[in-house]
Amino acid sequence: MTDRRLFLKAMAAAGGGLALHIAIPSARARDAATAATTAFEPNALVRITADGKVHLTMPYVEMGQGTYTSVPMLIAEELEVDLKDVQLEHAGADDKRYVNPALGFQVTGGSTTMRAAWMPMRQAGAAARMLLVQAAAQQWQVDPASCRAEHGAVIHAASGRKLPYGALADAAARLPLPDPKTIVLKDPKDFRLIGKVTRRLDTHGKLDGSAQYGIDVQLPGMKVAALAITPVFGGRLASLNEAAALKVPGVRQVVRLEDGAAVVADNYAAAQRGVQQLDLRWDDGPNAKLGTADIVADMVRSADAGSAKVRSEGDPEQAFRNAARVIEATYEQPFLAHAAMEPMNCTVHVTPDSCEIWTGTQVMTLARGVAAKVTGLPVEKVTVHNFLLGGGFGRRLEIDGVERAVRVAREVRHPVKVIWSREDDIQHDMFRPYFYDRIRAGLDAGGAPVAWSHHVTGSSVLGRFLPAAFNNGWDSETLDGAETPPYAFKSIKVDYTRHEPPHIPTAFWRGVGPTHNVFVVESFIDELAAAAKADPLQYRLALLKQNPRAEQVLRLAAQKAGWKGPRAGKTGRGLSVQYAFGTYMAMVVDAHIEDGEVRVSRVVCALDCGVAVNPDTIRAQVEGAAIFGISGALYGNVTFKDGRVEQSNFHDYRVLRMNETPVIETHIVASNEAPGGMGEPGTSAVMPALANAVYAATGQRVRKLPIAAALAATPT
Repeated sequence: MTDRRLFLKAMAAAGGGLALHIAIPSARARDAATAATTAFEPNALVRITADGKVHLTMPYVEMGQGTYTSVPMLIAEELEVDLKDVQLEHAGADDKRYVNPALGFQVTGGSTTMRAAWMPMRQAGAAARMLLVQAAAQQWQVDPASCRAEHGAVIHAASGRKLPYGALADAAARLPLPDPKTIVLKDPKDFRLIGKVTRRLDTHGKLDGSAQYGIDVQLPGMKVAALAITPVFGGRLASLNEAAALKVPGVRQVVRLEDGAAVVADNYAAAQRGVQQLDLRWDDGPNAKLGTADIVADMVRSADAGSAKVRSEGDPEQAFRNAARVIEATYEQPFLAHAAMEPMNCTVHVTPDSCEIWTGTQVMTLARGVAAKVTGLPVEKVTVHNFLLGGGFGRRLEIDGVERAVRVAREVRHPVKVIWSREDDIQHDMFRPYFYDRIRAGLDAGGAPVAWSHHVTGSSVLGRFLPAAFNNGWDSETLDGAETPPYAFKSIKVDYTRHEPPHIPTAFWRGVGPTHNVFVVESFIDELAAAAKADPLQYRLALLKQNPRAEQVLRLAAQKAGWKGPRAGKTGRGLSVQYAFGTYMAMVVDAHIEDGEVRVSRVVCALDCGVAVNPDTIRAQVEGAAIFGISGALYGNVTFKDGRVEQSNFHDYRVLRMNETPVIETHIVASNEAPGGMGEPGTSAVMPALANAVYAATGQRVRKLPIAAALAATPT
């Protein structure tokens, strides 16, 4: 069955060959979209050239998640070509041509790429295959049904005749496109690529150094800039010693900004030395004395003042009154930095009538738009060249780095590469929000929950990023994982209080809403199991009878981990289950605790993500997400003192080291459902499973992350 909302257009490619445009109405326009009334606005382009190569203009970006392999697999599968014959080209900035149908504009994020690409890319490949087969059949004057496509050629079985795609592309471009309703997709049993372990196409370049990231950009005459940014959010630059910086060999210019300065030099080392000589003086502004405790106290006051109703079913208050026992808890989760391997950077060249940008970004059109605003140029005069991203995790969904680089470049005659130091990157990040949760449950005499109440207080990133998505006092991203937990509760109430910390920018972080909410829900479910003196696995299974896919992955994870209960001396075992980003996932974590130090020895993951396009990439994403989540749960913590971020580099913003990495096993449930997302679920699943393992080993319930700090504060 094809998606009738897909629109295609075939035409001759420049220089010959077949060009196939794909148009997908965005999620926000679908209800009104019909073939008769919707303008053709292609979001991707597939070209087949005379040499038989397939050129795919990639509307998504590659930041380590395997997009540049998995999406071409969809085209190659239906088009019947070898994956090596699909060549990728970065898309330009264009919301209409390259819209992400799941999010409504050109963006890579939210673990949506495979979900958005699954049908359109397959249909595009199948449509191109049908055109090529028809072109060959016409040339041979045979029935198209007597021909088949195979390895980049059309074959007439009866006569043994064969024509490569390159020889048919021009003729195919002149044929009328098949009605989308008639496009026949391959039966899953006939897949030769989808579902098979496939080597990533970008591996070779990363091994030999030829892969190009934004930070690798080199341009004729280019200068390099280092930054000095006010240490207090909301502060301003008061004074600096420009003359001292200009005395440093290689320093060419100092650019003053409202909240800091940039030193422009021949190389980054000279630029950094120039920054050190600036003798900076700051006006710290209204947040000069702000500390983390002040922010949290303000959140508590906000939570007490009122909230927006997110969900209310059954009669929660009556159920609480009738409960045999009520359990309640407060959970806190800290600000977190992204700390991607590639620090923020952006290269810009501004001329009187143009602005050219070289960077790695998840939001090309937003980057282009802010550059146009800063320069005063028409948006069509701004060009964005995108590159591989050395880690995104949500940080490169933001355009503050591009805006700052353009402001510097306006004052520089040459192209200038603006590089953030690791200290800049951590201390001036846009942080994962601090969250304060109050949660309670009413239990019956047997310990089963009869009422559930969850009150979330924290920042709404989506409310800033996409204001239209914030309705009736809340948004779906912030409450994802809390609004609809996987369990069957007869009476449930979920509320939200929006609290924005003063001048502290918050942003999406790998796992977004579920990373916060699943931690609270799965930790508290564990609390309820303990209160009922029940096995945490069996307690969950009893609540998942109406959720068979969640139940299946939980049983599978427990089986593969050899679950026999949560305690084993100094080694604790904890688990979690979730539905997030379209994927069902369960994890079992083994953690050893000695002298207050936590070492995670094993992680067992079971997941149902629908069709597993590339199982090898799925396993890699689980491994990366789990390591990211373990780092965040154990050590992640951005704190403020006197308005300043106290952490500055990996010595005090700790991440998991290679020798600390656990064995990670991933078990994939076979499924023909449409794909779910895989970039983020592992992060949100591992954090509560780890905290539950710590409880199993120590008897200490960690309700305030990070775990290492909680254990240090209350020695076991």
